[in-house]
Amino acid sequence: MAELDGESIRQLTDDEINEEIERAHDELSRLKYRGAFEQLENPVLLRTRRRDLARLLTIKNERTAEPLSQESADV
Repeated sequence: MAELDGESIRQLTDDEINEEIERAHDELSRLKYRGAFEQLENPVLLRTRRRDLARLLTIKNERTAEPLSQESADV
């Protein structure tokens, strides 16, 4: 998985974002496990994947929070 930026994530559908979240979480878990038992070839990859997962979750949460913020503005 290549590093994801905010724009490319925003172009994905909700289902695609959920798939990417699952994939990023699995890859992050594998990297953490490998890092505990052996030296990683690229230790920065762990930080990059963690940030990708955070971006995915942030955009997913933004999408679910949008309808709530519009209702609050009407009240």
